[in-house]
Amino acid sequence: MTTLHPKLSSASSCPLSRRVICCFNAVHCSAQRIDISSNSNGSANGKATFPEKDPLIRQVASAAPRPRRIILVRHGQSEGNVDESVYTRVADPKISLTDKGKAEAEAVGWKIRGMIEKDGADDWKVYFYVSPYKRTLETLRNLGRAFERSRIAGMREETRLREQDFGNFQDREKMRVEKQMRIMYGRFFYRFPDGESAADVYDRITGFRETLRADIDIGRFQPPGEWSQNMNLVIVSHGLTLRVFLMRWYKWTTDQFERLNNLGNGEMIVMERGYGGRYSLLVHHTEEELRKFGLTEDMLADQEWQKYAKPGELNYDCPMLNSFFTHFGNERVDS
Repeated sequence: MTTLHPKLSSASSCPLSRRVICCFNAVHCSAQRIDISSNSNGSANGKATFPEKDPLIRQVASAAPRPRRIILVRHGQSEGNVDESVYTRVADPKISLTDKGKAEAEAVGWKIRGMIEKDGADDWKVYFYVSPYKRTLETLRNLGRAFERSRIAGMREETRLREQDFGNFQDREKMRVEKQMRIMYGRFFYRFPDGESAADVYDRITGFRETLRADIDIGRFQPPGEWSQNMNLVIVSHGLTLRVFLMRWYKWTTDQFERLNNLGNGEMIVMERGYGGRYSLLVHHTEEELRKFGLTEDMLADQEWQKYAKPGELNYDCPMLNSFFTHFGNERVDS
């Protein structure tokens, strides 16, 4: 189905120098820009383009409302969480949820729905990003039972959201030794043989974050003609990957990352749009909940600032800067 972009309601009123048609994929709700200025039959010869890279399109799409929330969900209990020997005979991407894990996934779906419905909005929707591993796909399938089709704007399988790579089929004794070595070396920088470190995960999550920001800027996940302030993004992934995502988003240090605790199976953490438009963990969560997750007082102070700041603003009274440099207390005050 081809429809005009809501901001380009007619060719005569279009502020661009060329006529543009946006085609929307009903499954992933993604927009494809087609240039028909040089082709009378409207064909683009099958060539897809990327509207987020076009400054003219970005200018038109700049009014796309930011999602109300970005909700991070860890997969439900998996067979590997119950019996680590599973990793010796089943490839990590193919490990399934247990029955308990499926129930946890459905329960968090209803929890998300209840949270959204408390807003009192009629036009809310959810859009999903999901790791391609079997346990995360099964989590999303069961989580999605809480939502009818009209509430789901779309979904995208995103490879960069996969679990940290621990190598291929795992030897239990070798992995026990490797995990002890990781504690000694440091959780962020230790790289498993034939696998990844958390630092490697950070690099691919950086790429995903830029994709996510482009999607948000252009409103790619918004249904055509239905741009809403009440879109909710749900990212279904893995414990370490979600911690690294938060680290990258909020620019936490490696020492701060080391303090963080894993979410439990089927649990969520919510980044909610604050009063100025930025996302803060303190809009939905209490300080006590975030302390249990591992946030320090400096990190909590920054989340309080995030709650009121606008996109693009910098925190010039950065608590980390003030605590990092030890000589500020020795500065003389000119009279």
